[in-house]
Amino acid sequence: MKAIPLLRRRVVLTPDSFAEVAVWQVSEPIPPSEHPFKYRLAYVVNGECVVRYDNERGKGDHLHFGATESNYAFTTPDQLMLDFNADIARWNNEHGHS
Repeated sequence: MKAIPLLRRRVVLTPDSFAEVAVWQVSEPIPPSEHPFKYRLAYVVNGECVVRYDNERGKGDHLHFGATESNYAFTTPDQLMLDFNADIARWNNEHGHS
């Protein structure tokens, strides 16, 4: 079974920032993830990706916040979107971006 696209969208948030979201349902988990989703969510400000959530083969679910990379405990696509939006708000707050 091929990957089924569930969501693919780029949203311009301010003149210098956008969020890009892509989520697919896959027939088998991307190891070491244990869920049937492949995803890539990015928040870009002034051409630099400052927040990113993704799962890739060999690394599993993780997030990048600025220069820091950490594991991410994926539960559902809806929760993933909530967490991503919360981190966008957090980054904006910490960096005085509106």
